[in-house]
Amino acid sequence: MTATVTTRVAIIGAGPAGLLLSHLLADAGIESVVIDQRTREEIENTIRAGILEEGTVGVLSSSGASDRVVTAASRHEGIELRFAGEGYRIDFAALVGRAVYLYPQHEVLKDLIRARLAGGQDLRFGVTAQRVEGAGTDRPAVIATDAEGRTLTIEAEFVVGADGSRSVARAAVSGSSTGGYFREYPFAWFGILCEAPPSSEELIYSNSPDGFALISQRSATVQRMYFQCDPDTDPAAYSEEQLWDELQKRVPGTTLAQGPIFQRDVLRFRSFVAHELLKGRVALIGDAAHTVPPTGAKGMNLAVADVVVLEKALRALLLEDDSRPLEAFPEKALHRIWKAQHFSWWMTSMLHVAPDASDFDRRRQLGELRSVVESEHGRAYLAEAYTGWPLEGLT
Repeated sequence: MTATVTTRVAIIGAGPAGLLLSHLLADAGIESVVIDQRTREEIENTIRAGILEEGTVGVLSSSGASDRVVTAASRHEGIELRFAGEGYRIDFAALVGRAVYLYPQHEVLKDLIRARLAGGQDLRFGVTAQRVEGAGTDRPAVIATDAEGRTLTIEAEFVVGADGSRSVARAAVSGSSTGGYFREYPFAWFGILCEAPPSSEELIYSNSPDGFALISQRSATVQRMYFQCDPDTDPAAYSEEQLWDELQKRVPGTTLAQGPIFQRDVLRFRSFVAHELLKGRVALIGDAAHTVPPTGAKGMNLAVADVVVLEKALRALLLEDDSRPLEAFPEKALHRIWKAQHFSWWMTSMLHVAPDASDFDRRRQLGELRSVVESEHGRAYLAEAYTGWPLEGLT
């Protein structure tokens, strides 16, 4: 059996990008259908990091997508860079007059799902997109399968691929599901969640001879921590005692608050930008268009920046029959994407110890870190990039 539905915009993916786009489009009176192969419970209960730029918080709050992002988020006005046994605070507020907000991505998704369902959004969980057809026409379509295995065709005036790093929509835009500029890093992050109060009021980014570590937090009672590891590391390979020893030796000078570890995982590092972001009436946003290493805290923020640009382009196209903003979408989006790619690569290479690093490489790296922390301009660049550049069209 085959069911067919029609809508103005078909959105593949109920992540931050897809849900926020549907929310902003609804405010303009543009209907959409959003599908995701996951269940609502899977989306809301997959714990993800969440460092939000002020621009991201502003969009979520002012649009009515989330009230909690203001009331429940933890405002951070700096981070600490730690190396050679010393800590150096990067004071965002003093340097650039901005801050970031610690608010986990799954909490953003809970807010967005709640807001969209309250607004009558056609949001379909357990629906798997198979392919996108007709990108070059004015009636592209998403061919999908529902949870019972029935075929669903969504005919639309525009299709948006917000379906993550394994995007189905990408093939319709760039000609290949893997078509893009790609870099894989020779290390990964071993991440833990533990029941313990924060070890530090602000995030600690630590470079040590044993490798990188990040000391973060989720709440007043839960910490999130990472340390650099081999990409093929087995998450079960360490005992809890070994994990705490590994983390503690990489953050000399700070005594970590310890507690029961209830989640562990290994996060591989990849950088990717799709060869094309737009073909005809199909566009890519979020992780479908790009991925970055987590060191620069840019992933979800880049997705929101994509949405801000594309939503304005779709308003012009669908309400005013003006295609010029859509034609400009790739260039505008890529301007920020490549800046974020550079910043994420820079933070990653500056803080991690490469497996083949020589004594020269190690000393040069420490020289780079000192060049940043000892220079007001160096600290200001890091603060400006970390807290986020102005969002396109919102300046």
